[in-house]
Parts: sequence; structure tokens; C-alpha cells
Amino acid sequence: MLTETFTRQFAADWMQAWNSHDLDAIMSHYADDVVLTSPAAAKLLGDASGQVSGKENVRAYFRRGLEAFPQLKFSLVDVFWGVSSVVLCFENQRGTRTAEFMELNPAGKVMQVVANHNG
Repeated sequence: MLTETFTRQFAADWMQAWNSHDLDAIMSHYADDVVLTSPAAAKLLGDASGQVSGKENVRAYFRRGLEAFPQLKFSLVDVFWGVSSVVLCFENQRGTRTAEFMELNPAGKVMQVVANHNG
């Protein structure tokens, strides 16, 4: 079971990686077999499923997103944790809020992400 200490540190590290636009630091949080589903991915990639599978494909998607939004910045709103999952609620520089459900493997790497947006 995840602890509050682990989860809060995970959230802080994840936010720092994104806010520094450090793709290697961002990707350090993800498992090789990660599956990401996001409305942002659907829009940016032109794929209605919004699904991106595999670490290299997720890396390419994140790289494209960072290039498309050079002013990208996240502010943490809240963090929740369960037995093996984390939900990060955050706001971007435009005020759009996102909640990402992340299922972690036993090594603490994200193996599934489901993103939900409010705008």
C-alpha cells in the first residue's frame, strides 16, 4: 500500500519535472509498458481514442506537447492515494484543471494513466 509520504514526494517530483520541462525527469516516473489515455492526447495526436501505449510513444507525445505549449506550467491542487494508485489534481497556466489517475507498478512507476480535464 502506498504511503502519504511516498505519494506527496511522488507528486512533488512529478510537478518539478513537468515545470522544468525536463523530458528525462518526466519519463523517469513511467514504466516501459505504460498506457496513457487523455483528451489532450486525442486532440494533439488526432486519435479519438486518446490512447498512447509504451514508454517511447508516451515520450514522443510528451515531447510534442512540450513543444506545442512552451509556457506549460502546473500547480498542484490536491493529491490522493490508494493501495497502488495516485490521483494528482493540478491546474495549468491557462487555469484548466486536470485530474490524472495513475496506477503504479510494484517499483513505483506509472503503468496506467487516465487523464480527465475540466476544459
